[in-house]
Amino acid sequence: MFLLNGEHRHCVDVSDRGFQYGDGLFETIEVLQGKPLFFDRHLKRLAEGCRRLLIPMPDSALLDAEARQLSQSSERAVLKLTVTRGSGGRGYRQPDHIIPTRLFSLYPYPDYPQQLQTDGIAARFCEQRLSLNPSLAGIKHMNRLEQILARAEWQDAAIQEGLMLDTQDHVVEGTMSNLFLVKSDSLYTPPLGQCGVEGIVRELIMEFAQRIKLPLFEQAIDQAAVLQADELFVSNSIIGIWPIKRLEAQVFDVGVITRCLQDLLNTARMAEV
Repeated sequence: MFLLNGEHRHCVDVSDRGFQYGDGLFETIEVLQGKPLFFDRHLKRLAEGCRRLLIPMPDSALLDAEARQLSQSSERAVLKLTVTRGSGGRGYRQPDHIIPTRLFSLYPYPDYPQQLQTDGIAARFCEQRLSLNPSLAGIKHMNRLEQILARAEWQDAAIQEGLMLDTQDHVVEGTMSNLFLVKSDSLYTPPLGQCGVEGIVRELIMEFAQRIKLPLFEQAIDQAAVLQADELFVSNSIIGIWPIKRLEAQVFDVGVITRCLQDLLNTARMAEV
């Protein structure tokens, strides 16, 4: 089901700069009982992305109304919001008058087994590296070729996620998720000032840590530190929090801090409904 610029159609103009150049942004939102969860946070990140890419931000009230219109009959689904710079301009030059394209797409919720939440997942390190680009770091822009190439590195269905390093050998994030590790009763997550996506659930987890007075550190993390963690987990808006039970040959326990953060996230999700 699609809503393109407020109309029920799904054919985007081939001259649209999102198609031509990946000139746009997107948000992936969980829908629960007809409600798009944490939509205000997604709009905040979208607005920051629009500011950085010099794309006029569509009206927030309009986006909210369209999101609710498309989601209202879904018990659980995935809502994707894409905003592009629209059509026009010669080559890379932006058009003088930008009319953004906005597209809502509604998809069935992935059939993830519950045991991925409870027992954890298997993960691997990827060979594909993340390039450093502070001007694009943090935002969810449409250019995701590095993640696509990283995800193409394995076909084993037993492995649910791959962890990506940057060109300076720092572990940054998963192909579709943010990374956290627990060591000595403290929480660590990589900084995202040079590359990576500042996830909505990542933001929530950091707020939970402050609330429960869990020491939290944003610092560069290498592979050795990841493998020496007491607990390890990844997060995004659709999977929530997945503990990592195995990374390469290293085995991890699903610890108390991971369970606590899962409970806090589930409580926050239900409060949105």
